[in-house]
Amino acid sequence: MSLKGKRIGFGLTGSHCTYDAVMPEIEKLVNLGAEVLPVVSYTVQSTDTRFGDGADWIKRIEEITGNAVINTIVKAEPLGPKIPLDCMVIAPCTGNSMSKLANALTESPILMAAKATLRNHKPVVLGISTNDALGLNGVNLMTLMATKNFYFIPYGQDDPVKKPNSMVARMSLLTDTVYAALEGRQLQPVIIEKFRDSEN
Repeated sequence: MSLKGKRIGFGLTGSHCTYDAVMPEIEKLVNLGAEVLPVVSYTVQSTDTRFGDGADWIKRIEEITGNAVINTIVKAEPLGPKIPLDCMVIAPCTGNSMSKLANALTESPILMAAKATLRNHKPVVLGISTNDALGLNGVNLMTLMATKNFYFIPYGQDDPVKKPNSMVARMSLLTDTVYAALEGRQLQPVIIEKFRDSEN
């Protein structure tokens, strides 16, 4: 399968420490011929951290994709009926966003884009990054894993000793996951040793 001509929404939520791993994957999608429409949460827009300023990340993703970010619910809604996506990626997907997805809440541009995509029976790919995947958010993670049209970038514990409840996707498998999702299948294995990512 080729990604040439595919329209892919790409949502960034507030796991700022993960952006450096995600940006090359966005660039990879673009280089493979996909049209990538960036969607950002309110947190991305308004938060400056030690990992970089929100405005700088937005500028970078706009430069990579050649498209202005979709940054409001109103702008995201047409991604269902008028500008349908072939696939929606949310990476990183925080525990906060994951819990809202699992409970059908729509209060950010990314959640609206995901809902609009699901309405068209198209895949939504999640690259989780959450400190409580094996804690209170575990029920939301399993709900989404059991829900039709959600697919996961393989993930695992990033620091099982110091942060035993934390799980993060191996972002280097993002493109492979998108290919699989477009074929209606989950890339396997879905549970991996994330903390060994640097060795792979």
